[in-house]
Amino acid sequence: MENPNTGIIKKAPVGFSWTTLFFSFFPALFRLDLKWFIIQFVLSWSVISGIVIAFIYNKIYIQNLLEKGFKVKDVKGGTLEDAKAKLGINLPKFETQS
Repeated sequence: MENPNTGIIKKAPVGFSWTTLFFSFFPALFRLDLKWFIIQFVLSWSVISGIVIAFIYNKIYIQNLLEKGFKVKDVKGGTLEDAKAKLGINLPKFETQS
């Protein structure tokens, strides 16, 4: 995903977050997603909450990026339509300037 206003590019996986399952709140910290880092850190005592968050975190992260103006530049391992269907949200495509 890329923000057309700032040029910042961020990777945003779609689907289950294996990194969140295995590494708890660290993926949010490495992505500089401080709000969800704190939420996951507070809930880290509960294994069940960690499993639940692993199912939803990537979608939440993508929604936060969209709110900040990011758009999909490229989809690895599928199509934009596949990603839209899997997430159930509209994913605006980044249009390059000619």
